[in-house]
Amino acid sequence: MPSGKGAKSRGRGLKFVAAGVVLLGVGGYVVYHLNYENGPPGAGCTVTASGDELTLSVTEAANAATIAAVATARALPERALTIALATSLQESHLENLDHGDRDSLGLFQQRPSQGWGTEAQILDPVFSANSFFDSLVKIKGYTRLPLTVAAQKVQKSGYPQAYAKHEADATLLSTALAGHDNGALTCTTGADTPSSAGGRPGSTESVSARLTREFGTQVKPRTDGTLPRTVAVPSTPAGGAAEGDGTRRGWELAQWAVAHAHDLRVEQVSFGGMRWQAAQSARGWQKQPAGSGGGKGDSAPAARQDGLVRITVAG
Repeated sequence: MPSGKGAKSRGRGLKFVAAGVVLLGVGGYVVYHLNYENGPPGAGCTVTASGDELTLSVTEAANAATIAAVATARALPERALTIALATSLQESHLENLDHGDRDSLGLFQQRPSQGWGTEAQILDPVFSANSFFDSLVKIKGYTRLPLTVAAQKVQKSGYPQAYAKHEADATLLSTALAGHDNGALTCTTGADTPSSAGGRPGSTESVSARLTREFGTQVKPRTDGTLPRTVAVPSTPAGGAAEGDGTRRGWELAQWAVAHAHDLRVEQVSFGGMRWQAAQSARGWQKQPAGSGGGKGDSAPAARQDGLVRITVAG
């Protein structure tokens, strides 16, 4: 089971130097998340809502977005996401650690010796998030329990009250990642280039594969026929949804893309007449002028109100 001591606390925004190579498939996916590749100096993410603010490194934000996507794929209530985020904040500070107390590993400091999976499985953020939720949903009435009680029933930590101190941050983060506050999450790249990864090209195939792996088959990403470097994702899930749900889900997908902008080499994300650009990331989400391009060679998508989230990768 997860370590009683949990992972050693690390400050938000702490930078790590790494040289991970992102590959399609689980192997490369884990390599990136283990290497703490937080980008150049100045890179980081901020969540702002209702006057509160939370600052994360780009790796922490990406891991949080992955946990949120898995919760969405499982159609779990937002309370489940808040519990999971608070647990990971306590155990690993949202970092996919390859070490811990005894044999504890990963975002939730799960232990291979206690049946949580193999080392490779636990170090896969999608697998570890699913494992956490598998245990959480077995707890009767978990959504009505105090957060620290619900988390402790899963983790069986030696410090059962420790999760409570992260509830406010986890609530703020889950509200943003669930799409309730438009543009609440934004990231700065620290690189004055169109690419959020210092000029390296991105891959629409990688973006589409990651979307499907994390959100499940209800997302239907496709390459925009007129914009070959852009993945378009309908904001309405397969099977339909109410109009308000489509807007919320659109922002959920858009902010997921910004949180993953560094590792997926994203140049621009647009939805609902707003856009985030890597080359102007310090400005956050900005209103997108109708008919504007904004990408290299004026190839980024213009503002459109068609219910699609557009994710443009660097060329």
